[in-house]
Amino acid sequence: MPDAPPPEVPLDFSREWVEFPDPADPEHLVRADLTWLASAWTCVFGRGCAGVVEGRPDDGCCSHGAFFTDSDDLHRVTAAVADLTDGDWQLAPSGRGAWTEEDTADDESPDGTTDDVRSLRTRVVDGACVFLNRPGFPGGSGCALHRMALRTGLHPLTTKPDVCWQLPVRREQEHVDRPDGTRVLVSTIGEFDRRGWGPGGHDLHWWCTGSPTAHVAPEPLVDTYAAELTALLGDGAYAELRRLTELRLDQGLVAPHPASPRPVPVELHRRRPGG
Repeated sequence: MPDAPPPEVPLDFSREWVEFPDPADPEHLVRADLTWLASAWTCVFGRGCAGVVEGRPDDGCCSHGAFFTDSDDLHRVTAAVADLTDGDWQLAPSGRGAWTEEDTADDESPDGTTDDVRSLRTRVVDGACVFLNRPGFPGGSGCALHRMALRTGLHPLTTKPDVCWQLPVRREQEHVDRPDGTRVLVSTIGEFDRRGWGPGGHDLHWWCTGSPTAHVAPEPLVDTYAAELTALLGDGAYAELRRLTELRLDQGLVAPHPASPRPVPVELHRRRPGG
């Protein structure tokens, strides 16, 4: 009988949100879940992760392959694949081809047309992503694209598919027409919880964002995910988000994430001007 996965907190609880204009763009408004961004979440792949598929903890969240968000995403990863060495990539196909596959379900764009790029995902080999190095590989287990990035001094967000480097942060964007006739782009930054996967998210064996097992970082997510949040929001908006999070933490006004330990042992390290 397989062991039960680590416990998770309920999906619904009180959250603290902040909304602010992007200092670099008056037509961009940011809404951010401070409860999530001030949490102690961190990736625990290989050190407590139970995996999204029962009986496959070594896969982490890589069991189903990664879908591409658009052609830019696909082209960026294609360029990264060309830089992988045999020491980086355990399951490299012959000639480095055939590392994508088309999903069986049609993926329609908002205009009602089928998006060929969004229907592509990284190939699944023996139950997990083709880029996932298995335990025992001399180069180390885990994502080959992630390993290559670290080896070459790059940030993994420059080599991995969008969905992989963004998780577990969820960004939603929409243009909103306001009563005075102005229009703004609203970026909402929050937790990519089970619901983020759609109805199938409830069937995952385990999901880390709501589990105390993964809330063990000494610093808050807004700090540890600085590069990813900057890529999603821009330099000015991230700087303001961090300032506001710091202010709310200092005032003790952030509703705590129930999966994070209490009192939350995170510390937002101050940055000196110009640092």
